[in-house]
Amino acid sequence: MCGIAGVMTANGPPEEAVLDKLADALAHRGPDGRGRHVHGNVGLVQNRLSIIDLEGGRQPILDGQGNAIVANGEVYNYLELKADMAGQSFATGSDCEPPLHLYRHQGPAFARSLRGMYAIAIHDTAAGKLVLSRDPFGIKPLYLVEGAPLAKNGGLAFASEPQALIAAGQARPEVDSAALAELLQLQFTTGTRTIFKGIRRLAPGETVVAEAGCITESRRLPALPAGAPVEGSLDRLLDELDDVLTESVELHQRSDVPYGMFLSGGIDSSVVLALMARLNPRGVLAFTAGFPGTRVHDERAHARDLARAVGAHHVEVEFGEADFWELLPKVAAAMDDPAADYACLPTFKLAQEARKQVKVILSGEGGDELFGGYGRYRHAMRPWPLTKPMRRKGTFDGLDVLRAGITEHWRHGMKAAERAEAMPGRTRLQVAQAVDCADWLPNDLLTKADRCLMANGIEGRVPFLDPVVAAFAFRLPDHLKVRKGLGKWLLRRWLETALPAARPFEKKRGFTVPVGEWIKARPEIGQLVARQPGIAEICRPGAVEALFRGVGKETGFACWTLLFYALWHQRHVLGRIPSGDIFSELAERI
Repeated sequence: MCGIAGVMTANGPPEEAVLDKLADALAHRGPDGRGRHVHGNVGLVQNRLSIIDLEGGRQPILDGQGNAIVANGEVYNYLELKADMAGQSFATGSDCEPPLHLYRHQGPAFARSLRGMYAIAIHDTAAGKLVLSRDPFGIKPLYLVEGAPLAKNGGLAFASEPQALIAAGQARPEVDSAALAELLQLQFTTGTRTIFKGIRRLAPGETVVAEAGCITESRRLPALPAGAPVEGSLDRLLDELDDVLTESVELHQRSDVPYGMFLSGGIDSSVVLALMARLNPRGVLAFTAGFPGTRVHDERAHARDLARAVGAHHVEVEFGEADFWELLPKVAAAMDDPAADYACLPTFKLAQEARKQVKVILSGEGGDELFGGYGRYRHAMRPWPLTKPMRRKGTFDGLDVLRAGITEHWRHGMKAAERAEAMPGRTRLQVAQAVDCADWLPNDLLTKADRCLMANGIEGRVPFLDPVVAAFAFRLPDHLKVRKGLGKWLLRRWLETALPAARPFEKKRGFTVPVGEWIKARPEIGQLVARQPGIAEICRPGAVEALFRGVGKETGFACWTLLFYALWHQRHVLGRIPSGDIFSELAERI
């Protein structure tokens, strides 16, 4: 797990000052070391969080034939890849070295052999090529600027975070209005376009080849298999589910440093707990967040029972109102590619606490998307005309808060994903799952986890988002995903035997962070939010104050979104480094 960045000019060497700024901006992602490769018109930098081969795995890694690699992430099947390369000598024990040798033999198709989460840059010095690749689910981020001001004739720059490209002068902090509309209405942005003009994401599964500072080739690996659902006997499918999940968790535990997990008490994290307990006879270290003194459901008691059932060491982390006011400026600063997801708050504090004991955390992201857990999937299964598009209503619809035209056409990106994923043979449920895997998963859930964990020097791993697990889960028949109003039916059935204390067929409460409750207690914050430059330019005069005075079930998330965006805009557009709590940041920076 690391931060990587680099430049490729049209001609001439890259500027050392630019490489320095890229590396400095990503220092939080890799506190354990820094590496650099400069050859011809290419420069690569890497900040390392050492997880595997702590001493020998420094990057860049060279293959002795002029090729160099820097990588962010983990290639979990690196031992199997090494075993398959008979006669190949390896300079390190790093999981990131096999992709370099694969590239030499397979070219840009090398990513087909990888099982893991990764953002990779390979410099092929003999061919004068720069190859960039991202894992199929988009677990690890990678951002790109084409035509960046690297030299008089242009070029390209890339980095693990867009803020590094801005800090190095390769892009300007200008907000893209269409992406802003999506952020306000959806809480995330879709596709490869980011909220910054000129900065795009490398798409999940995308591999590009650049020559002389221009992209000349692009290919993409799908995250999900093609084809209609495949039937099978319940006993056989339960056995196969056990096999694929066990193997995935075992691979995701490969580490030379201590690891633990985030335990919410829900189905997905309970599955991860059951498997880790099976594979770790010395016990599991599990971290759970709770919200004392609020009206939202506190998951700690149930998580505590689960931990006790498997003999896990359980760490409970309280997140209260004081944490909200204090930590949100830091969280917004970490979320340079913004997702207005209030789950970033407990994720950030859990990472702070976990870092005291571990460097790697496993979690249950992806279980809902692959096994059919969300309530919106049940709506998607209804026959026409009862079925309705997902996310058809935006956060600010009907509130009369935003200026005219701000959120016009905000569903264009979602519509594009819906069209792209409606492949022949797929059921309506599969299409809904695929749409979430295309945008919601990489651009909200995984971005949130990446930034909040990496800001605290923690590597996050997601064993559900494994190609073997996905190939099994996505093609399950609909009735084994959703049955009698319950999603993730087959997963629940497996968990009923593997960890009965989870009570998987009991109705579960959704995860909620009481941001509306905390904002309602301090309505004066509305005046401060309204006066922020980023808010004043998108909201009608007087509307923000009125919204915050009337915080309720329907308006609380809108208030949260504006508060988050006000702090995000301060840091990432105006360039102001946060140094205090929400009130001091908003009051002092007007």
